[in-house]
This record gives sequence, structure tokens and C-alpha cells, in this order.
Amino acid sequence: MNQRFKQVVLASNNPGKLTEFRALLGPLQIEVIAQQDLKIPAAEEPFDTFVENALAKARQASHLSGLPSLADDSGICVNALQGRPGIHSARFSGKDATDKKNNQYLLEQLKNEPNRAAKYVCALVLIRYPKDPEPIIAHASWMGQIVDTPKGIHGFGYDPYFYLPTLGKTAAELNPNIKNQVSHRALAMQELLLKMSHES
Repeated sequence: MNQRFKQVVLASNNPGKLTEFRALLGPLQIEVIAQQDLKIPAAEEPFDTFVENALAKARQASHLSGLPSLADDSGICVNALQGRPGIHSARFSGKDATDKKNNQYLLEQLKNEPNRAAKYVCALVLIRYPKDPEPIIAHASWMGQIVDTPKGIHGFGYDPYFYLPTLGKTAAELNPNIKNQVSHRALAMQELLLKMSHES
């Protein structure tokens, strides 16, 4: 495994994700390189699913670097909204979206809606080379509910409104170390690492 993945380009410009993936892959002796360090621009994300967009980002990074690449696409899916905002989570309220605007818009959409079930979703894609016909794909969900009153100071995005019945807290109330063990991205990463461990 380690011979094949000595270096991996992360197809993201998010510094938080870079730190997280370096912490997870470092013990495996895998160096994670930020795509911006290689002057690789952000990829287009034209698809309707997390997996397809993650794959598009991974393929571009691998094509422009000649190295294996890792990409993720994630967001929140609300049952009563037929899975929206989904892939549009970061820009749900429009082109000038902020976390605050997105959350306000989400609550407006759910006004008088009794079904508040929602889930954070993460798709991770790792490819060995640009035209890899067998990308390693991991997919995970984190189940919760949307609440009207925000709680917590940690996290970002929809975390203050994403309530976890099993923990009795919102995602924003969780200590970051705990969140990084139980979140959708953490669960997807665990699955990806398991699949990578089976690589020869």
C-alpha cells in the first residue's frame, strides 16, 4: 500500500481538510500535498452527486500532477427537501452565500415542516493515476435533525443547527477531537483507510 501511495495530492483548497487528511495519512507514511502548492486550480463540480463531483476533482488533480490524488465532496441532505441542499450545501442561499445565510434559508424552507430528519454526507475518492478505472470510493452518512435554535461554538456550516439525538448535542457543541471521530468525514475516512489497507 505505502509503495503505491507515497504521495497523494489533495484536491481541495480547504486548509482544515488538509490538516485533517495529513493527520490521518501521516502514520501510513503517505505525504499529502495541497493542490494549490502545485498551482492546480479548483475543479468544476457539474454533477448531481457527491461521488461524481469528488471523482471529477480527483481526476483533475491527478491529471495535472501525475500523482495519486484524493478528493472529497460533502454536504447536508434534508429529507423533507428531497435531499436538498445536497451538493449545493455551501451555496444554498445563493452566490453570495455565507454560513449564516445558508442556515437562515434552510430554516425558512423548513418552516411548519414537522419532519426535521437530515444527514451529513461525505464521499471520498482516491485514484492512483489520472485514468484509474477502479477508483477507491468511500461513502458515509451522519444522521441527525435540524433544530430551530443554534447551539455550540465549534464547527462550521450547518453544525449549530444539526442536532444528534444519540449524543444529545448539536455538531457545534462537540469537542473537535470528538467530532473528528464520529462525523461523516471521519466515517468515510475510516472506510477509505480500510480499503487502502487491502491494496497490494
